[in-house]
Amino acid sequence: MTVTGRVPLLLLAGVVPVVLRPSLGTAWLWVLLVLVVVGVDWWLAPRPDRLELARSADPRLRLGESTTTTLMASNPTTRRYTGILRDAWQPTAGAMDNRHRVALEPEGRVALSTRLEPVRRGDLRAVGVTLRIRGPLGLACRQQTRQVAGAVRALPPFGSRKHLPSRLARLRELDGRAAIRVRGQGTEFDSLREYVRGDDVRSIDWRASARNRSVVVRTWQPERDRRVVLVLDTSRTSAGRVGDVPRLDSAMDAALLLAALAARAGDRVDFLAGDRRVRSRLRLSGTDVIAPLQDAMSGLEPIIAEADWSALAGALGQLGRQRALVVLLTPLEPSAVEEGLVPILPALARRHRVVLASVKDPALEQLAADRSDVGAVYGAAAAEQVLERRRRTAEILSALGVDIVDADAEHLAPALADHYLSLKARGLL
Repeated sequence: MTVTGRVPLLLLAGVVPVVLRPSLGTAWLWVLLVLVVVGVDWWLAPRPDRLELARSADPRLRLGESTTTTLMASNPTTRRYTGILRDAWQPTAGAMDNRHRVALEPEGRVALSTRLEPVRRGDLRAVGVTLRIRGPLGLACRQQTRQVAGAVRALPPFGSRKHLPSRLARLRELDGRAAIRVRGQGTEFDSLREYVRGDDVRSIDWRASARNRSVVVRTWQPERDRRVVLVLDTSRTSAGRVGDVPRLDSAMDAALLLAALAARAGDRVDFLAGDRRVRSRLRLSGTDVIAPLQDAMSGLEPIIAEADWSALAGALGQLGRQRALVVLLTPLEPSAVEEGLVPILPALARRHRVVLASVKDPALEQLAADRSDVGAVYGAAAAEQVLERRRRTAEILSALGVDIVDADAEHLAPALADHYLSLKARGLL
């Protein structure tokens, strides 16, 4: 039972009888009378469990967007229901304006909408619907909290989508509309044409040239139906934040752009995420890869443990033995890379083309450049030491045949997409 603001006012009104007949007994009698009236009002209040509650279909949205969830309240009784309904969600769902005044006539229905602005990825659930129904005098209320199932799936934001049109335009140039005059592994024959100055002499077709009055060259186009495997690291190193964004979220954004680009290029995209064990594994087909990939990523969170790269390499092998472009989305953290990743890279690089995509923290370079005072000099020395270790680790990876794409959170996605297009243009996939 809960009481309304009218009860203190009613108790305050007892000043009048106490003034007219000043005694302790009069005060206690008035308090007792108020309690009886409040009890009767609570008894006469309609029961909240008689209301029927149903929720609309569970919405989906990208992180940073807002949506609404609708609760339908129905009154199947012959009594009028007046009160407040609170649609409660877990805090990260960002429920706003979730307190609704309810005035339901007999056999009436009402739709109550709550705006949600999630602040983290994943499945965010409703925690309960609280009904507070007033009695006929408005002094007391019956209150009940009921479970009405509801969830919102907050998908990873795809902020790098703005870079997709320009990369698709470059892809179209590579994909037969403007054939690439290169020769090497990973290209397919496109057509013959007359030699012009600047063409690679290795592309000259001598047999065709012998049958013509001019020198003829072969033109090539990138192969299709290649494999691109995205490996997302969800270990402790991905939990670090660069600015206000976790490294894991920036890596997801880069993975989404590359997946969309590779799918449009006709390549097959596989996805693998894990740390000490595999958290998600997905085989994608067709060009519509963003929705299932965002679904697979939405519930991923970093754990405070080192990545087991041997287990992840084994899971990668289960996806297929065909040569692929393997993109490791993991921070270039010297200790974690040298101890966990380097031992398995030689075997991986022999079988696949390997790229490591890392989110760089620009604050390190800013700190290394600051010499404003004695404290800043010590900070700069520490930052230089960290940067030097990163450079040394990058050299080790390059010696093993691994390509490094190291960029800040804003530029990692387009840089990785550009590297993919460069590999495709050179016939290295």
